[in-house]
Amino acid sequence: MGFNTIDAKMFAKMFLAGAKNLENKKEWINELNVFPVPDGDTGTNMSMTMMSAAKEVAALENPDMVSLAKAISSGSLRGARGNSGVILSQLFRGFTKVIREYDTINVAILAAACDKAVETAYKAVMKPKEGTILTVAKGAAKRADDLAVAGEKDLEVFIKEVIKEAEVVLSQTPDMLPVLKQAGVVDSGGQGLVEVLKGGLDAFLGKEIDFSVEAAASAPKTGAVSSNIEAQANAEIKFCYCTQFLIMLEKPFHTKQETDFKEFLTSIGDSIVVVADDEIVKVHVHTNDPGLAMQRALKYGQLTTIIIENMRLERDEKVSEMMEKEMQGASVSAFEDTQVPMEHKDTGFIAVSVGDGINEIFRSLGVDYIIEGGQTMNPSTEDMLNAIDKINADNIFIFPNNKNIVLAANQASQLTTDKNIVVIPTKTVAQGITAIINYVPDISVEENEAVMTREAGNVATGQVTYAVRDTMIDDKEIHQGDFMGIGDQGILSVGADMQAVAYEMVEKMMQDDYKLISIYYGDDVEEVQAQKLADKVKAAYADCDIELQFGGQPIYSYIISAE
Repeated sequence: MGFNTIDAKMFAKMFLAGAKNLENKKEWINELNVFPVPDGDTGTNMSMTMMSAAKEVAALENPDMVSLAKAISSGSLRGARGNSGVILSQLFRGFTKVIREYDTINVAILAAACDKAVETAYKAVMKPKEGTILTVAKGAAKRADDLAVAGEKDLEVFIKEVIKEAEVVLSQTPDMLPVLKQAGVVDSGGQGLVEVLKGGLDAFLGKEIDFSVEAAASAPKTGAVSSNIEAQANAEIKFCYCTQFLIMLEKPFHTKQETDFKEFLTSIGDSIVVVADDEIVKVHVHTNDPGLAMQRALKYGQLTTIIIENMRLERDEKVSEMMEKEMQGASVSAFEDTQVPMEHKDTGFIAVSVGDGINEIFRSLGVDYIIEGGQTMNPSTEDMLNAIDKINADNIFIFPNNKNIVLAANQASQLTTDKNIVVIPTKTVAQGITAIINYVPDISVEENEAVMTREAGNVATGQVTYAVRDTMIDDKEIHQGDFMGIGDQGILSVGADMQAVAYEMVEKMMQDDYKLISIYYGDDVEEVQAQKLADKVKAAYADCDIELQFGGQPIYSYIISAE
């Protein structure tokens, strides 16, 4: 005779077993990802989400259903990483809303909880796509409903039948998403959900399982901090003053005037950003003589919102503070509180970024806090919340800069009650840079949100990386070690020559109305290589401004934007 109810103690074991099974299968699940890029993938993101909740569950000594539901929901929400992790956390959020009302749960309650889980997850995604983890969850919930209505009481039969249906729906995902069929895989998020359910069943059946949960990774050792301090102390700052101002134009900038002004700024500095419309020009430059930049700008109109910062002095103060913290035994990251203003202000900015050059660009544009991460490691909702907590501002704009991080940022926004959080849904660092460049202090938060979102959407981005396995995507045969040029809508170019792949990617990206091409080269590319690519692009697109910047990003040799 089977069991008809599950108490909190048993359900805690089932949850921990599900987390363990997912953790054990994460690398296999990563291999199911369609794009063969060297990323933190679906299996990793889902596992880290589950393990965040598992740590809270494991810490409960005598759980009841209320405390267990809270641990699962809170832990998974705050630890959610990537779209798959956020969706998984929303499934748990909906599920636990139902089970928390009961001391024990049976088939009918589980079926209702599955329904609520699917409803909550679908609501969390702006444009739900079928053939994904959502579809697998929906199919499992439908089977659970059918069994409950049919009067099934035996939980072993119920759980096995629900998992069986989930596997059937999972096997159908390639028929729903052609890209899965072409790659010869099922949906990785759906597979992850099935592994969670299977782990839970093993615990229910009494299989011997190690329920222990490893502690969180320890903070960096002092030696790692010392190397970071030494690197920052020895970093060369060629141009000392970060200079920013607005030009209130007397008459609209002509193309030649804008070109001449940029060329002048190039002659006295670097990290140049000039964004012009009919009435205002936003200027950013690193230079040793801010006066020269402003004197030239006065030819075009009046100056306002002038900010000049001594980067060398700020660097020395930061290094001194980091050394003092190390002497006290504190662990320090490269993006610690030294970059966060302590005084209260109206508006703050958070950006997800990776790479010394790109990080510096965001800082120079006014970003208060940089969350280290991106495609290779998606930050969690908890990371977002920690960053929000450190910024003393009423309104905070977040730039996720990756399509797989937007949901986590939105989730952090929903969990924040004491500050107004606005997520600008930037999908690449290039979109993030354009968005913040278009921020105007004198207009409202709502107007800035509209402007930044619109301008970010006008940016096309391509990224060059390498393939970690053989596959077939968009009718392109890809071999391990090939370089791939990945655009906003898919793979644009493939080949063994990185420079050729990058140039072909630009050709596929370009449209007639684009006027600016920005090239950010990664930590594996020499400046001379990048300059050759920039020269070739300039020769082909003479009417466009070409900006070459050191990005320093790992994994992606080039990030190239056009707008």
